[in-house]
Amino acid sequence: MLRHYGVDLLDWHRGRLSSRRLAVLVQHMPRDSALARAIHGEAADWTATDHLLAYVVDQLAEANWMFATVNRDEDEEPLEYPAPLRRPGITEEIPPLDGSAPKAVPRNPSPAELSQFFAG
Repeated sequence: MLRHYGVDLLDWHRGRLSSRRLAVLVQHMPRDSALARAIHGEAADWTATDHLLAYVVDQLAEANWMFATVNRDEDEEPLEYPAPLRRPGITEEIPPLDGSAPKAVPRNPSPAELSQFFAG
């Protein structure tokens, strides 16, 4: 709070910062804040561009694998399917990029979980 907004969190306890204003400030914390890092882990560091680049790399690896598989000798051992890049926030292995969803999808905390976090 102090780093990004110049607001001391103790001002809420002192009565100088309303609960509504505190909720708005917390709700709009930047991606590089300690709160975003605590809630989302390293997934907070990944932008949409980073996810798209990882997807492009996976697609290129898959296309190269298909090309090499089609153009190899029939007597050779089959090539190993390329492993996709690891994405933050997904705890299980990502399935091949065939349109299926990842097994574990990160989620945002519910309003009740946020209330409990700030109340306790």
